[in-house]
Amino acid sequence: MMNDFAAASKATMQFLRQRLGFKLWMVTRTDGKDWIVLFADDHGYDVKAGQVYSWAETLCSRMVEGQGPHIAPDVASEPAYAQAPITDKITVGAYVGVPLRRADGTLFGTLCAIDPEPQPERIRDDKDMLVLMGELLGGLLEAELAGTEAVRKAERMDVDITRDELTGLYNRRGWDMLMVREDERCRRYGHPACVVSIDLDDLRFYNDTQGYASGDALLIRCSKALKEVTRGSDVVARMGGDEFAMLMVECDYFDAQAMLLRVQETLAGYDVRASIGMAMRKPGIDLEEALAIADAEMYRAKRSRKVLN
Repeated sequence: MMNDFAAASKATMQFLRQRLGFKLWMVTRTDGKDWIVLFADDHGYDVKAGQVYSWAETLCSRMVEGQGPHIAPDVASEPAYAQAPITDKITVGAYVGVPLRRADGTLFGTLCAIDPEPQPERIRDDKDMLVLMGELLGGLLEAELAGTEAVRKAERMDVDITRDELTGLYNRRGWDMLMVREDERCRRYGHPACVVSIDLDDLRFYNDTQGYASGDALLIRCSKALKEVTRGSDVVARMGGDEFAMLMVECDYFDAQAMLLRVQETLAGYDVRASIGMAMRKPGIDLEEALAIADAEMYRAKRSRKVLN
């Protein structure tokens, strides 16, 4: 039953392979310079979901730019495709592809196929069908993504019992639950995400010299600062003691860098000194691994601050 984007993508690829042939059908996602394989129906290229290629090197990038047709039975006869760098790495005799777009016209990815051998000219007759199937997939994708925010809000309510009593942020249990759900979305749609690890530098000093009430006030100031710079869809948690974490959903590297600067500035504005580490979730690195990388970066920053002090 094709009741979601994943099932519809797989059914579409299977149908098109039966109708048009081709050794490899894919549904992909573009993310900056990356071209991510979300789903693959592969019969000879050894391509799997989750693999990443350079978008600029692909035939799809040229198709989207209008340099080549949606259907190319003989890639060698299409200069834009024949000169694509990816053809130096794999054998491509024939190509078909259509863009998958969001409702606002922005590019999400592609529905495409390649075969090592040229194909009959008659496959050009199926262009309208191919374009229609791409539009239908794009419409289903848009409906799913439009409902994502409502799903996230419901999930946040589900874990309200896992709040840190002092700061009102999620605790470690809430973080773990939401991270699993967001990682599944990242795999499903190819979303990028950013994880930030934060450790307060002065909590012990406040507790030892001014009392625990002063330390609690520091923790509360930190939580207010982090809430101020995050969106409703993001996750902010007190992981325990003086450690905090942030999960920025659907956040690419450039947005993450801008966000990190805002975090540093806002913490300083609340008179909070902290060591910070950041890592990106991307194909091959899930959110749990990204958190471990961010933790390592944070501890390196903390050691550097101690040396400077």
